[in-house]
Amino acid sequence: MPDFYQAQRAMRNMRKAAMQRGVVALLDIGTSKIVCLVLKIEGPSGLAEMEGGGPLAGQAGFKVIGAATTQSRGVRFGEIDTMAQTERAIRTVVQAAQKKAAIRVDHVIACFAGGEPRSYGLTGQIDIAGDQVTGQDVGRVLAACDVPDFGAGREVLHAQPVNFALDHRSGLSDPRGHAGRKLATDMHLLTVDGFALQNLVNAIRRCDLELAGVASSAYVSGVASLVEDEQELGAACIDLGGGASGLSIFMKKHMIYSDAVRMGGDHITSDISAGLQVSGQLAERLKTIHGGVHATSMDDRELIELSANSGDWEKDSRTATRAELIGIIRPRVEEIFEEIKARLDVAGFSHMPSQQIVLTGGTSQLPGIDGMAARILGHNVRLGRPLRVQGLPQQATSAGFSAIVGLALHATNPQDEWWDFEIPVDRLGGRSFRRAFRWFKDNW
Repeated sequence: MPDFYQAQRAMRNMRKAAMQRGVVALLDIGTSKIVCLVLKIEGPSGLAEMEGGGPLAGQAGFKVIGAATTQSRGVRFGEIDTMAQTERAIRTVVQAAQKKAAIRVDHVIACFAGGEPRSYGLTGQIDIAGDQVTGQDVGRVLAACDVPDFGAGREVLHAQPVNFALDHRSGLSDPRGHAGRKLATDMHLLTVDGFALQNLVNAIRRCDLELAGVASSAYVSGVASLVEDEQELGAACIDLGGGASGLSIFMKKHMIYSDAVRMGGDHITSDISAGLQVSGQLAERLKTIHGGVHATSMDDRELIELSANSGDWEKDSRTATRAELIGIIRPRVEEIFEEIKARLDVAGFSHMPSQQIVLTGGTSQLPGIDGMAARILGHNVRLGRPLRVQGLPQQATSAGFSAIVGLALHATNPQDEWWDFEIPVDRLGGRSFRRAFRWFKDNW
């Protein structure tokens, strides 16, 4: 039995135990900020296991009773870089959220954007043993999928069956109870760098917390930001974070592809800092208040003070035009979208019946960024905010909180994954696979 299967199964059981106790904490460990939510599970709907379909806020069965945010420390490109600093930040934000909730939490479910995610499309087929498909048959067909040789040092983060076919009928979200002879499945497997994942696990354990699950930030951002029709008909969610920009593609309410670009809002801030010779803190403020991607003739005349309060009058009295600021921001944003376009092309996104793109994450709040994305990516683009969930503070409803809201929806109504089924030990471990873009063309 593979280590990842056992580890994920143990975490899933821990999540169920936390749900039964009625309280669980969530952590979004990002490059710019770390967010913690404490959820109170309300009634049996909070324990409902959805069969297929993406979770929606109305089905969630939970309430946010504590929320806190702190500046992220020791995280680069969505991965932990300095363990001690990240540990302190996690302790700070968890303690603040617990204080607001007036309850102690022992179990956390986390999401992160790093680890250089890679997607694989797997297929498997078996003959049905009896008259109807059972849970054991589902376990057998998942075990029949050829697991790719994804290389040493990689770990499986998600392994979701996204489609079942029974004889001539395809598009089944749950075949159990159906009659037929041959059962086939398509499964999406997402791997990440093992060291990046282990560092996340270690940081949480050093805070005396039990890890009850890990999810991809790109995945949970899509869960929170895509409306039901987009998840069903096909759409891409681009989570423009601080240190990385995550990409997830959904179809039939399942994520079927994911990738990431190791650039984000922090790189724009660094460009401003270097270009205007100001501190990182001031550069972030200039980006937030005056930033944008399209300059007009008015922006040539709009002066921005670059006051640094250094005591040097010449340095403190400098100004720049908004057009100059936009001239620094624009090339980096274009570079990020060009990288994302390359990944969408590899994924075969243009072969999908619907090509809607939704931008979310803190950096998506730059004025005019949706228009630039539409021009470079060549598809319909809209700005996405997370679905409203009960008890969430007003300041946590912006696009920068899509991942943590999606994590709440995922934690309380998770989609079926490989480790939710009993897998025959002797049936694991094939070695051939088809790249994801081939899978689009063949299956959708």
